[in-house]
Amino acid sequence: MQQRTLGRQGLHVSALGLGTMGMTMAYGAADAEGGIATIRRAYELGITFFDTAELYGSGTGSNEQLLGRAVAGFRDEVVLATKFGFDMTKNPLEGEALNSRPENIRQVAENSLRYLGTDHLDVFYQHRVDPAVPIEEVAGVVGELIQAGKVRYFGLSEAGPEAIRRAHAVQPVSVLQTEYSLFEREVEDTVLPVVRELGIGFVPYSPLGRGFLTGDVRPAHEYPEDDMRSFDDRWQGKNYEANLAAVRELTAFAEGKGITVTQLALAWLLAQGNDIVPIPGTRKVHRVEENAGAVEVQLGAADLERIREILPHGSYGSRYLAQHMPEWAR
Repeated sequence: MQQRTLGRQGLHVSALGLGTMGMTMAYGAADAEGGIATIRRAYELGITFFDTAELYGSGTGSNEQLLGRAVAGFRDEVVLATKFGFDMTKNPLEGEALNSRPENIRQVAENSLRYLGTDHLDVFYQHRVDPAVPIEEVAGVVGELIQAGKVRYFGLSEAGPEAIRRAHAVQPVSVLQTEYSLFEREVEDTVLPVVRELGIGFVPYSPLGRGFLTGDVRPAHEYPEDDMRSFDDRWQGKNYEANLAAVRELTAFAEGKGITVTQLALAWLLAQGNDIVPIPGTRKVHRVEENAGAVEVQLGAADLERIREILPHGSYGSRYLAQHMPEWAR
């Protein structure tokens, strides 16, 4: 497995990471044992960068505990990233559920350390910018946790250019996590130039378009209500049909190269710069094996141009409902 460096503070990770959200939320019933098997297989394949969050356990710690159990035998050989920023007594889909007050940041850090079974958090992200708390104050608190040895690197998630600059001026930001894929390109014009100017690494979440770029998709109405694809705009009506047609073209192109459409989508992201480390999420061993193969795929200029021809501007349909979209992307 190739290695990459995120930011200028010394964060070194595998070129591909693994997101764990879907193991406990958003994609149907939780599957702890399948998740643990997948995490351990990822490690065997050389993946050392694992992503979780307080939110993914709905405040119970279940997702972080799952990850902690899975990596217990090799914890010091991997990078664990988690996130703060919500009041888990409230509905996280509502704006007032944001909570990046200093006391909450410190409490979440202690909870995460306990749930993960570790003495330090490798990356501690602010999950969403909280307009009620100055970003400078957030950065300062994480800086204190870094000084105390409880956190190693500061990260932001779905922050816009201004917030990134303000936070970075107080405590250097090592990595920004935001949605980016063949389906979602908005960061190319607004966010990527800023993080590259400041020397911040970039971690794309949902790099497979929430599963659409695996080719294993069904219309929205065929998913259960607890699966986010049941209400995702990209799975609705004409958007679904247009996206499906594009993925079929991408699949045919990938097959011509002897790879899967999933590997093509991840290889495309990896080709966008050595400062990019995607974190595809899966709870299936065969999928993490497929994903890992993308690191060996080389795409030339003609390949990249053909991919852009098929999906010149990303997917059809919005990635979030308007009220859930990060401020910078509205």
